[in-house]
Amino acid sequence: MLDNKKILFATGGTGGHINPALAVAGLIRERYPSAQILFVGTAEKMESRLVPAAGFDFKTIDISGFQRSLSLENIKRNIGTVSKLLRSSSQAKKILEDFKPDVAVGFGGYVSGPVLRMASKLGIPTAIHEQNAYPGVTNKTLAKRADRVMLTVPDAEKYLDPKNPCVITGLPVRGEIISADRDISRAELGIDPDKPLILSMGGSLGARTINEGVTALIAAKHKDNDCTFLHATGQYGKWVPGKLEEMGVDLSTEKNIIIREYIDDMYRCLAAADLVISRSGASSLSEIEAAGKASILIPSPNVAENHQYHNAMALVSNGAAIMIEEKDFSGEKLINEVNALLKEPERLKELGENAKKLAVLNASEKIMAVIDEIA
Repeated sequence: MLDNKKILFATGGTGGHINPALAVAGLIRERYPSAQILFVGTAEKMESRLVPAAGFDFKTIDISGFQRSLSLENIKRNIGTVSKLLRSSSQAKKILEDFKPDVAVGFGGYVSGPVLRMASKLGIPTAIHEQNAYPGVTNKTLAKRADRVMLTVPDAEKYLDPKNPCVITGLPVRGEIISADRDISRAELGIDPDKPLILSMGGSLGARTINEGVTALIAAKHKDNDCTFLHATGQYGKWVPGKLEEMGVDLSTEKNIIIREYIDDMYRCLAAADLVISRSGASSLSEIEAAGKASILIPSPNVAENHQYHNAMALVSNGAAIMIEEKDFSGEKLINEVNALLKEPERLKELGENAKKLAVLNASEKIMAVIDEIA
């Protein structure tokens, strides 16, 4: 049991790493109020904001990732990264020796590397969680010495050389995503209860490819009056409404088109949707699966190890999604795929049902059980 145990989480960089760790830590805090939890991250990334906001203690180490493209500026940055890497080990050692955790858990990001390596050297039980279908460099290295390796999808195991067999846990998803009601959500959004809703997004910053494709889709279909659109442009997509106006879409009179910069009620929007157009980050896909939605996935090619492609393939190979690689993507191709799905509601339904079959709805419980086992 985790009563009175000390648990250290090392993670950072993106919400895809941080939020699952926070979900597990929250469950531990709820079940075992006497457990002591400490997060380790960096001062510059979003963990420095999200972790304290969730009410957990937070310590930082100074580390950054290597730049892969070679330029004079990047070479200078990489020299600085080597220097930080050397310092980060001693910083991690001090945090570990001061806190004396019963277990250290890495959820990805550069910060996991030095913390988990040092924990292993100090004889502290360690576990890592890999969100993606294609593991990152840090977790590939850590898997060789971690006591437990937890995976979101089985596909990832073939890329690893773990010390012990991997455990499939899934990726924690917020409870409201699972429990949200379609009809209630549609009423709250004020949309037509009978028309299919197409939900599209490219992340908080916005993906230009998706913004351009969805703009073309809306312009081509808004007069058909056969579906509703809810599109999140992201921070760098503020040009989308103006572009739609140029293309003859009067947003002031269109009742079936909702354009936002950001979606802060994802549980509601996902529940209301019939089809999702999205990138294929691990967290997004886990939410799509939990909500049981059909999706058209456009993996970002600008991510480490092209992991979004592998994430998307985990759904495609199970008949749970359609993938369009960015190199093959165009507004015309997106329009054709959407029209084909709207003409085949049974296929749309089947994609959603197959996605639901892939969902692991008790991932936080499973991860907590693994932590409990080795603590």
